[in-house]
Amino acid sequence: MRRQLEGWIGLVAVLAFSPVFAAESPQLDTYRGDEMIAEYFRVETQQLQDACLADVKDLADWEAKREGYRRQLLEMLGLDPLPERTDLKATVTGRAEHEEFVVEKLHFQSRPGLYVTASLYVPRKVEGRLPAVLYVCGHGGSKKDGVSFGSKATYQHHGGWFARNGYVCLTIDTLQLGEIEGIHHGTYRYKMWWWLNRGYTPAGVEAWNCVRALDYLQSRPEVDPDRLGVTGRSGGGAYSWWIAAIDERIKAAVPVAGITDLENHVVDGCVEGHCDCMYMVNTYRWDYPLVAALIAPRALLLSNTDRDRIFPLDGVIRTYEKTRRIYELYGAGEKLGLYMTSGPHKDTQELQTGAFRWLNRHLKNDDALIEKTAVKFFEPEQLKVFDQLPADQRNTEIHESFVPAADAPQVPPDAAAWQTMRDGWRTALREKTFRAWPASPAALDVAQALSAERQGLHFEAFDFTSQDAIRLRLYVVHRAGLDKPESVVLNVLDEQTWPDFLAAMRPAFEAEFQGESLPPPDEAAFGKTSETLRNAPLVLAYVAPRGVGPTAWDQSERKQTQHQRRFYLLGQTLDGMRVWDVRRTVQALRSLDLIGKTPLSVQGRGPAAGVALYAALFEPGIRRLELHALPRSHRDGPYLLNVQRYLDIPQAVAMAAENTDVLLQPAEAADWEFPAAVVQRLGWNRQRLQFGQTE
Repeated sequence: MRRQLEGWIGLVAVLAFSPVFAAESPQLDTYRGDEMIAEYFRVETQQLQDACLADVKDLADWEAKREGYRRQLLEMLGLDPLPERTDLKATVTGRAEHEEFVVEKLHFQSRPGLYVTASLYVPRKVEGRLPAVLYVCGHGGSKKDGVSFGSKATYQHHGGWFARNGYVCLTIDTLQLGEIEGIHHGTYRYKMWWWLNRGYTPAGVEAWNCVRALDYLQSRPEVDPDRLGVTGRSGGGAYSWWIAAIDERIKAAVPVAGITDLENHVVDGCVEGHCDCMYMVNTYRWDYPLVAALIAPRALLLSNTDRDRIFPLDGVIRTYEKTRRIYELYGAGEKLGLYMTSGPHKDTQELQTGAFRWLNRHLKNDDALIEKTAVKFFEPEQLKVFDQLPADQRNTEIHESFVPAADAPQVPPDAAAWQTMRDGWRTALREKTFRAWPASPAALDVAQALSAERQGLHFEAFDFTSQDAIRLRLYVVHRAGLDKPESVVLNVLDEQTWPDFLAAMRPAFEAEFQGESLPPPDEAAFGKTSETLRNAPLVLAYVAPRGVGPTAWDQSERKQTQHQRRFYLLGQTLDGMRVWDVRRTVQALRSLDLIGKTPLSVQGRGPAAGVALYAALFEPGIRRLELHALPRSHRDGPYLLNVQRYLDIPQAVAMAAENTDVLLQPAEAADWEFPAAVVQRLGWNRQRLQFGQTE
């Protein structure tokens, strides 16, 4: 009987994933999906907002937690473990002269081949060691005829002011807007969603470049190593809080228009105006006041304008209020400031004055009035570091190596070694990849949405709760009168296979899909499906996880991109939460009287096959997986937070094959060497891993 059931299931696989009308995918009504996802983001953001610093009872409690939080932040920036502090190879390539100061044009390597181009502003008159400021630039590039002079040229007036007022100032270029142009926009613009798999963010590169910039400043004879400050605007404001939070050498910080909270970013949509360098990979599900709190009790001024669209006033104030509580625990309320001026998101003189006065006060014990304004003295060409870009630079591809993927594992020699390997991966997945899954799931609340019988088939739909604010629909079809099925096949649909499902059901059940934009009916697919179901005690089930089918949201490329980015700001990925949806679908199926404990198979195609695979690792009772065109690496999806820091898809297949029959097709054993070798080495039943040659 088992072999007969597998034959039926194999036929169902062909029917479910035939490429029917793929070029005519319907344009769905997205109203319900837009409302649903907006409410979901609001609920999830509120949870993180409420939890932020709520567990801190007193100063002793904060001090006990503080170092753990700092390590988490380093990890979320891709800096755990910290990279080796290799030779900076600092090189001065020229000078620009002013009557009050000198600018040294220099570069250093924060890691071998990762070049940082910079301007070092030094007063002409140096008496003793001077306080020093690291100025980190925002997204203000300077470029002529295709040649980049770096953002340091745009923000040169800040460095000039500091040098004219008794500071050494190191102004460093950003990764993307330096003389060597790297990438900040991997997910924002270039669909490099695999960055999420790797746990990579260019914020980590910027933070590390700042760490090494401080190393360089402390190596200079003019600099007092105990009086270091940092400031910067916009992107530089964000980098200011990263470096101040992770490096206690910073004694005073002024992030200007670079800090607000998750409510602004996720709910209010500010994420849509920011590139990837503004965000850590939020594995531990922080709200941003926790980053600011790590700076306490050192001097911190949150500086902003009142009409900044991408760092709105209300979020800045909320961040300040939560951070202030930590400063007050230290009795250091005067070390935290909130500075607001009138204006848009712009480098105004009023903002500059506030930063200058704060740093004067806390690095020089000087509260005098500001008499000199910040002025640009040089043409961009005068501040250019390189005549020719270095051939060994790694800036343009640092995203490939900054956070390395896990090495391919060796086949375990025995069951004990396998258990250690498997348990390590499972723990990493639960803590680093799927940490955002609900700890206390909501009630499923399964409710029948529709029921119909036509042409010998019984068709039903059930709505159920996957997660707060996420209500999904499960479709079930079988022959009329079936009261004791022998197998259930759950099909995980995606944007490509959802219209195939509609086309195959439309000949008999068009009325049950009112409100959907339907593709042309596929009579042949319906005929094959109905024939199979009439001849087999089989139930076919279908689910479209969040964002697909009935819950699809705005299909524009921009909104699809920005919603995926919202997920990772919440410590999730869209695919990772779809894995949760499939788990909840299995639970909903099991709650149906007809299904109960009937043997269950799950199948999907492409990245949806990967979603089904990971659901089977965490949801018990899935007897069989049919994975069609499963990607051989997460590089091609599904995209799961941090997953490639620990394992890749072949290792997940091996984990599934320990307890579940897995069919990969089309595939050959040579394509899946690791799981095939594990099955053979550990003596598992060969049916645990099978390979099909055709679909």
